[in-house]
Amino acid sequence: MSKYVPQRVRDPLHDLIEFRPNAFEDAMWRVIQTRPFQRLRRVKQLAFSELVYPGATHTRFIHSIGVFHTARLLMANIERQLGKEDAYSEPKAKIALAAALVHDVGHGPFSHSFETVGKRLSLPNLSHEAISAKLIKESEIAESLNILGGGFANDVGNLIAQDGPTDIYSSVVSSQFDADRLDYMRRDKLMTGTQHSEIDFTWLMANLKIGSVAYGVDEAKVGDIETLVLDSKARFAAETYVLGLFQLYPTVYFHKATRSAEKVFTELFLRVIKIVQEGDYRRSGLALNHPIVKFARKPESIDNFLSLDDTVIWGAIHSFCDANDNVVANLAIRLRDRKLLKSYDIRNRLREICPELGEDSRDRVVKLAGSGIEEWSDEKSKDVPRLILDDAKRSPYKKLESSSGPLGKMLIEDNGQLVDLGDISDVVRAAQVFKLNRVYFDEDDQEAKRHVEAALTKAIAEEKE
Repeated sequence: MSKYVPQRVRDPLHDLIEFRPNAFEDAMWRVIQTRPFQRLRRVKQLAFSELVYPGATHTRFIHSIGVFHTARLLMANIERQLGKEDAYSEPKAKIALAAALVHDVGHGPFSHSFETVGKRLSLPNLSHEAISAKLIKESEIAESLNILGGGFANDVGNLIAQDGPTDIYSSVVSSQFDADRLDYMRRDKLMTGTQHSEIDFTWLMANLKIGSVAYGVDEAKVGDIETLVLDSKARFAAETYVLGLFQLYPTVYFHKATRSAEKVFTELFLRVIKIVQEGDYRRSGLALNHPIVKFARKPESIDNFLSLDDTVIWGAIHSFCDANDNVVANLAIRLRDRKLLKSYDIRNRLREICPELGEDSRDRVVKLAGSGIEEWSDEKSKDVPRLILDDAKRSPYKKLESSSGPLGKMLIEDNGQLVDLGDISDVVRAAQVFKLNRVYFDEDDQEAKRHVEAALTKAIAEEKE
């Protein structure tokens, strides 16, 4: 009789996820029970998206377990094709599977919004990659992982920290067809309720193969490396996967209300930190022993970081609303009552005004207008920017030459040859980069709005000279 007890998790996407009674999966279950991992129950996967899609309340906790489950399916495919007694490396596979489980433990409250706070404060140690590596190697997560052997936690942390995949096992964790994407795009579609971005997951998995591709330095071939590829029968399913993921960005991740809430939160949190660090924490409405105050006073403390999550912020929101500091109070009320900043889409407005302009001209106009907007805001703002720029872009697909190498690509086996999906798919090749250029402001600030329009008009005139 096994000394290990099987465990199960009921998941709305994958149904029943089982942790089998063996040493490796028992260690993974122990990782899940640690404080850093349990904290992910209180960090939503899509942060403020629930303000737009009320069903999007799923957490990084269940996403992480879903990634582990998906990685296990991919790894089983690799093992089946390589052969356990042949080329399959069980140690490498276990490191990759553990990395799939813990890849998100370093996310702060409201995820990427919190990282923006870290960048604005020049605190690179607040990136989720840096915190994840620290937690994996130094926290109680390391104790659970090292049950599998001394140094196992370091191997897992190093895999997550590396820039791009180095073998077929790490490509399961990070590539254009990895377990993370295969979980979050399906989960986010389900929980937001959006009716596009559907993928044929079963068919994609059924047509996964292992291929051998050349790799090298500059023009010199160094050798061959094994990677996951798709049979030609899955070509159209691969197109749907690429375009489905791409469509989630403008409709969900880059939604104007979601991004507005992120801007409000960022300015609110930065203001609170500034007040606390100036020694006047009472103006924030919080007590000295509040987790946010403790974090603001010592942001490098990993324990202070672990005390922060979405619920801590929302739990403080009423105190913020009653704060003596008017900036804190006004921003908190906006967030609490969903009275978000007005969005002005610079790029879309430019298309309406000057449809004849080409893409290069549009890019120059947007950049010029943005500079004028930022300069005016810097001059006219006091405690919070009156105009907040929001620039982002998303490519539908990264071609082989612009990626981290063949292991990061979607390769299709076509007539015995491995080809990049971007080379054989007219649909993928024709898809253009999605560019987001917006500015946010108080809807009652008509002067700010007029300046945005004036800056855009001026930039158009300069481009046409």
